[in-house]
Amino acid sequence: MSNAYLTLSRVDMTFTGNNGVVNPVLRGIDLKVQCGEFISLIGHSGCGKSTVLNIVAGLLRASAGGVIVDGREVNAPGPDRAVVFQNHSLLPWLTVYQNVEIAVVKIFGNSKTAAERKAWILHNLDMVNMSHALHQLPSEISGGMKQRVGIARALAMEPKVLLLDEPFGALDALTRAHLQDEVIRIQGELGNTVMMITHDVDEAVLLSDRVVMMTNGPAATIGQILNVPLERPRNRIALAENPVYNHCRQEILTFLYEKQRKVELITTARQAQGKASKPQAALKA
Repeated sequence: MSNAYLTLSRVDMTFTGNNGVVNPVLRGIDLKVQCGEFISLIGHSGCGKSTVLNIVAGLLRASAGGVIVDGREVNAPGPDRAVVFQNHSLLPWLTVYQNVEIAVVKIFGNSKTAAERKAWILHNLDMVNMSHALHQLPSEISGGMKQRVGIARALAMEPKVLLLDEPFGALDALTRAHLQDEVIRIQGELGNTVMMITHDVDEAVLLSDRVVMMTNGPAATIGQILNVPLERPRNRIALAENPVYNHCRQEILTFLYEKQRKVELITTARQAQGKASKPQAALKA
Protein backbone atom coordinates (compact mmCIF):
# COMPACT_ATOMS: atom_id res chain seq x y z
CA MET A 1 0.00 0.00 0.00
CA SER A 2 1.66 3.18 -1.15
CA ASN A 3 0.79 6.68 -0.01
CA ALA A 4 -0.74 5.39 3.22
CA TYR A 5 -2.63 7.92 5.33
CA LEU A 6 -1.46 6.40 8.61
CA THR A 7 1.85 4.56 8.84
CA LEU A 8 3.46 2.74 11.76
CA SER A 9 7.07 1.92 10.93
CA ARG A 10 9.24 -0.48 12.98
CA VAL A 11 7.58 0.58 16.22
CA ASP A 12 9.10 -0.88 19.39
CA MET A 13 7.94 -0.15 22.92
CA THR A 14 9.65 -1.06 26.18
CA PHE A 15 8.80 -0.08 29.74
CA THR A 16 11.30 -0.07 32.59
CA GLY A 17 9.97 -1.02 36.03
CA ASN A 18 10.96 0.51 39.34
CA ASN A 19 13.36 -2.40 39.84
CA GLY A 20 15.15 -1.53 36.60
CA VAL A 21 13.83 -4.57 34.73
CA VAL A 22 13.11 -3.79 31.07
CA ASN A 23 9.78 -5.11 29.76
CA PRO A 24 9.52 -5.33 25.96
CA VAL A 25 5.86 -4.73 25.07
CA LEU A 26 5.95 -4.24 21.28
CA ARG A 27 8.51 -5.15 18.68
CA GLY A 28 8.65 -4.31 14.98
CA ILE A 29 5.10 -3.05 14.41
CA ASP A 30 4.68 -2.19 10.71
CA LEU A 31 1.26 -1.13 9.47
CA LYS A 32 -0.09 1.04 6.66
CA VAL A 33 -3.67 2.33 6.76
CA GLN A 34 -5.41 4.01 3.84
CA CYS A 35 -7.58 7.12 4.11
CA GLY A 36 -11.14 6.12 5.02
CA GLU A 37 -10.15 2.61 6.06
CA PHE A 38 -11.54 0.97 9.20
CA ILE A 39 -8.89 -1.12 10.98
CA SER A 40 -9.40 -3.26 14.08
CA LEU A 41 -6.63 -4.55 16.34
CA ILE A 42 -7.47 -7.78 18.13
CA GLY A 43 -5.56 -10.10 20.42
CA HIS A 44 -5.44 -11.58 23.88
CA SER A 45 -5.23 -9.32 26.93
CA GLY A 46 -1.76 -7.89 27.44
CA CYS A 47 -0.69 -8.10 23.79
CA GLY A 48 -0.11 -4.36 23.48
CA LYS A 49 -3.19 -3.33 21.45
CA SER A 50 -3.91 -0.26 23.56
CA THR A 51 -0.21 0.61 23.60
CA VAL A 52 -0.27 0.76 19.79
CA LEU A 53 -3.32 3.02 19.89
CA ASN A 54 -1.77 5.28 22.53
CA ILE A 55 1.36 5.66 20.42
CA VAL A 56 -0.77 6.67 17.41
CA ALA A 57 -2.66 9.09 19.66
CA GLY A 58 0.62 10.63 20.80
CA LEU A 59 -0.07 9.72 24.44
CA LEU A 60 3.04 7.51 24.44
CA ARG A 61 6.36 7.89 22.62
CA ALA A 62 7.63 4.74 20.95
CA SER A 63 11.00 3.47 22.13
CA ALA A 64 11.96 3.02 18.48
CA GLY A 65 10.34 3.61 15.11
CA GLY A 66 7.63 6.15 14.43
CA VAL A 67 4.12 7.05 13.30
CA ILE A 68 3.15 9.26 10.35
CA VAL A 69 -0.37 10.69 9.88
CA ASP A 70 -1.09 12.48 6.62
CA GLY A 71 2.58 13.12 6.00
CA ARG A 72 3.41 14.42 9.49
CA GLU A 73 5.25 12.61 12.26
CA VAL A 74 3.31 11.99 15.46
CA ASN A 75 5.24 13.09 18.55
CA ALA A 76 2.46 14.45 20.80
CA PRO A 77 -1.34 14.44 21.15
CA GLY A 78 -3.17 16.57 18.59
CA PRO A 79 -6.67 17.37 17.33
CA ASP A 80 -6.00 15.40 14.15
CA ARG A 81 -6.35 12.24 16.28
CA ALA A 82 -9.40 11.91 18.54
CA VAL A 83 -9.72 9.07 21.06
CA VAL A 84 -12.87 7.44 22.43
CA PHE A 85 -12.07 5.27 25.44
CA GLN A 86 -14.09 2.44 27.01
CA ASN A 87 -14.76 4.88 29.83
CA HIS A 88 -16.69 7.74 28.19
CA SER A 89 -14.50 10.40 29.97
CA LEU A 90 -17.26 13.00 30.04
CA LEU A 91 -16.92 15.89 32.47
CA PRO A 92 -19.64 15.18 35.06
CA TRP A 93 -20.43 18.83 35.86
CA LEU A 94 -21.11 19.70 32.19
CA THR A 95 -24.25 18.93 30.22
CA VAL A 96 -24.31 16.80 27.10
CA TYR A 97 -24.16 19.93 24.95
CA GLN A 98 -21.35 21.48 27.01
CA ASN A 99 -19.22 18.30 26.86
CA VAL A 100 -19.15 18.59 23.09
CA GLU A 101 -18.93 22.38 23.16
CA ILE A 102 -15.69 22.35 25.17
CA ALA A 103 -13.93 20.42 22.38
CA VAL A 104 -15.44 22.53 19.60
CA VAL A 105 -14.38 25.80 21.25
CA LYS A 106 -10.86 24.41 21.75
CA ILE A 107 -10.50 23.42 18.08
CA PHE A 108 -12.63 25.99 16.28
CA GLY A 109 -12.72 28.94 18.68
CA ASN A 110 -10.89 31.16 16.20
CA SER A 111 -12.18 29.74 12.94
CA LYS A 112 -15.94 29.43 13.49
CA THR A 113 -18.40 32.04 14.74
CA ALA A 114 -20.50 31.35 17.85
CA ALA A 115 -23.48 30.53 15.61
CA GLU A 116 -21.39 28.17 13.46
CA ARG A 117 -20.02 26.42 16.55
CA LYS A 118 -23.54 25.94 17.94
CA ALA A 119 -24.77 24.51 14.64
CA TRP A 120 -21.76 22.17 14.48
CA ILE A 121 -22.31 20.92 18.04
CA LEU A 122 -25.98 20.25 17.35
CA HIS A 123 -25.13 18.52 14.08
CA ASN A 124 -22.74 16.07 15.75
CA LEU A 125 -25.11 15.32 18.62
CA ASP A 126 -27.90 14.75 16.11
CA MET A 127 -25.64 12.37 14.21
CA VAL A 128 -25.43 10.10 17.28
CA ASN A 129 -29.13 10.58 18.10
CA MET A 130 -28.57 12.60 21.28
CA SER A 131 -30.42 15.81 20.38
CA HIS A 132 -33.11 15.02 22.95
CA ALA A 133 -30.65 15.18 25.89
CA LEU A 134 -28.75 18.41 25.27
CA HIS A 135 -29.21 19.81 28.77
CA GLN A 136 -28.83 16.61 30.79
CA LEU A 137 -25.78 15.79 32.90
CA PRO A 138 -23.83 12.54 32.41
CA SER A 139 -25.31 11.24 35.68
CA GLU A 140 -28.77 11.56 34.15
CA ILE A 141 -28.19 9.43 31.04
CA SER A 142 -27.36 5.76 30.40
CA GLY A 143 -23.93 4.28 29.67
CA GLY A 144 -24.76 3.88 26.00
CA MET A 145 -25.84 7.50 25.77
CA LYS A 146 -22.61 8.63 27.43
CA GLN A 147 -20.64 6.73 24.78
CA ARG A 148 -22.72 8.40 22.06
CA VAL A 149 -21.77 11.79 23.50
CA GLY A 150 -18.12 10.74 23.63
CA ILE A 151 -18.26 9.74 19.97
CA ALA A 152 -20.01 13.03 19.07
CA ARG A 153 -17.31 14.99 20.89
CA ALA A 154 -14.58 13.12 19.04
CA LEU A 155 -16.25 13.57 15.64
CA ALA A 156 -16.85 17.27 16.32
CA MET A 157 -13.07 17.75 16.36
CA GLU A 158 -12.98 16.64 12.69
CA PRO A 159 -10.03 14.34 13.35
CA LYS A 160 -8.02 12.83 10.53
CA VAL A 161 -7.97 9.56 12.49
CA LEU A 162 -10.61 8.36 14.94
CA LEU A 163 -9.16 6.05 17.61
CA LEU A 164 -11.57 3.75 19.46
CA ASP A 165 -10.24 1.88 22.52
CA GLU A 166 -12.84 -0.81 23.20
CA PRO A 167 -15.58 1.83 23.10
CA PHE A 168 -18.41 -0.68 23.59
CA GLY A 169 -16.71 -3.03 26.06
CA ALA A 170 -18.63 -1.88 29.16
CA LEU A 171 -22.07 -1.92 27.52
CA ASP A 172 -24.80 -4.54 27.55
CA ALA A 173 -25.21 -6.63 24.40
CA LEU A 174 -28.23 -4.79 22.99
CA THR A 175 -26.76 -1.31 23.56
CA ARG A 176 -23.46 -2.51 22.12
CA ALA A 177 -25.20 -3.71 18.96
CA HIS A 178 -27.06 -0.42 18.53
CA LEU A 179 -23.85 1.61 18.89
CA GLN A 180 -21.98 -0.65 16.49
CA ASP A 181 -24.71 0.00 13.92
CA GLU A 182 -24.41 3.74 14.58
CA VAL A 183 -20.65 3.61 13.99
CA ILE A 184 -21.21 1.71 10.73
CA ARG A 185 -23.68 4.38 9.60
CA ILE A 186 -21.53 7.34 10.65
CA GLN A 187 -18.35 5.94 9.15
CA GLY A 188 -20.25 5.30 5.93
CA GLU A 189 -21.44 8.92 5.85
CA LEU A 190 -18.17 10.58 6.83
CA GLY A 191 -15.56 8.18 5.48
CA ASN A 192 -13.43 8.50 8.62
CA THR A 193 -10.13 6.70 8.99
CA VAL A 194 -10.67 4.55 12.06
CA MET A 195 -8.46 2.37 14.25
CA MET A 196 -10.34 0.35 16.86
CA ILE A 197 -9.16 -1.92 19.67
CA THR A 198 -11.44 -4.84 20.45
CA HIS A 199 -11.58 -8.27 22.06
CA ASP A 200 -14.76 -9.15 20.18
CA VAL A 201 -14.29 -11.24 17.03
CA ASP A 202 -17.79 -10.55 15.67
CA GLU A 203 -17.37 -6.82 16.26
CA ALA A 204 -14.05 -6.81 14.44
CA VAL A 205 -15.47 -8.54 11.35
CA LEU A 206 -18.69 -6.52 11.33
CA LEU A 207 -17.00 -3.11 11.43
CA SER A 208 -13.61 -3.54 9.78
CA ASP A 209 -12.04 -3.44 6.34
CA ARG A 210 -9.03 -5.25 7.80
CA VAL A 211 -8.39 -6.99 11.11
CA VAL A 212 -4.87 -6.82 12.55
CA MET A 213 -4.16 -9.82 14.80
CA MET A 214 -1.54 -9.31 17.50
CA THR A 215 0.66 -12.03 18.93
CA ASN A 216 0.90 -12.43 22.69
CA GLY A 217 3.51 -10.50 24.65
CA PRO A 218 6.13 -9.93 25.72
CA ALA A 219 7.51 -8.23 22.59
CA ALA A 220 4.18 -8.59 20.78
CA THR A 221 4.01 -7.96 17.06
CA ILE A 222 1.54 -8.29 14.19
CA GLY A 223 0.94 -11.96 13.56
CA GLN A 224 -1.54 -11.76 10.70
CA ILE A 225 -3.66 -9.22 8.85
CA LEU A 226 -7.02 -10.32 7.49
CA ASN A 227 -8.90 -8.51 4.72
CA VAL A 228 -12.67 -8.42 5.26
CA PRO A 229 -14.14 -8.30 1.72
CA LEU A 230 -17.72 -7.52 2.71
CA GLU A 231 -19.66 -4.82 0.89
CA ARG A 232 -20.90 -1.76 2.76
CA PRO A 233 -23.33 -0.85 4.19
CA ARG A 234 -23.34 -3.96 6.39
CA ASN A 235 -26.35 -5.51 8.07
CA ARG A 236 -25.61 -7.74 11.05
CA ILE A 237 -28.69 -9.92 10.51
CA ALA A 238 -27.95 -10.50 6.83
CA LEU A 239 -24.31 -11.26 7.62
CA ALA A 240 -25.17 -14.04 10.06
CA GLU A 241 -25.54 -16.51 7.17
CA ASN A 242 -22.91 -14.91 4.94
CA PRO A 243 -20.11 -17.42 4.12
CA VAL A 244 -17.48 -14.65 3.77
CA TYR A 245 -18.39 -13.26 7.19
CA ASN A 246 -18.19 -16.68 8.79
CA HIS A 247 -14.91 -17.47 7.04
CA CYS A 248 -13.39 -14.26 8.44
CA ARG A 249 -14.63 -15.13 11.93
CA GLN A 250 -13.07 -18.57 11.64
CA GLU A 251 -9.75 -17.15 10.44
CA ILE A 252 -9.50 -14.87 13.47
CA LEU A 253 -10.54 -17.58 15.92
CA THR A 254 -8.02 -19.97 14.39
CA PHE A 255 -5.26 -17.42 14.86
CA LEU A 256 -6.22 -16.54 18.41
CA TYR A 257 -6.75 -20.06 19.70
CA GLU A 258 -4.65 -22.35 17.47
CA LYS A 259 -1.83 -20.53 15.68
CA GLN A 260 -1.04 -18.40 18.71
CA ARG A 261 -0.94 -21.51 20.91
CA LYS A 262 1.61 -23.11 18.57
CA VAL A 263 3.80 -20.00 18.77
CA GLU A 264 3.65 -20.15 22.59
CA LEU A 265 4.59 -23.84 22.64
CA ILE A 266 7.57 -23.24 20.34
CA THR A 267 8.73 -20.31 22.46
CA THR A 268 8.41 -22.34 25.67
CA ALA A 269 10.33 -25.23 24.13
CA ARG A 270 13.15 -22.92 23.02
CA GLN A 271 13.35 -21.33 26.45
CA ALA A 272 13.51 -24.75 28.10
CA GLN A 273 16.18 -25.85 25.65
CA GLY A 274 18.20 -22.73 26.40
CA LYS A 275 18.04 -23.35 30.16
CA ALA A 276 19.05 -26.99 29.71
CA SER A 277 22.11 -26.06 27.64
CA LYS A 278 23.50 -23.63 30.25
CA PRO A 279 24.72 -26.29 32.75
CA GLN A 280 26.42 -28.18 29.88
CA ALA A 281 28.14 -25.02 28.74
CA ALA A 282 29.33 -24.39 32.33
CA LEU A 283 30.77 -27.91 32.55
CA LYS A 284 32.71 -27.47 29.31
CA ALA A 285 34.11 -24.17 30.61
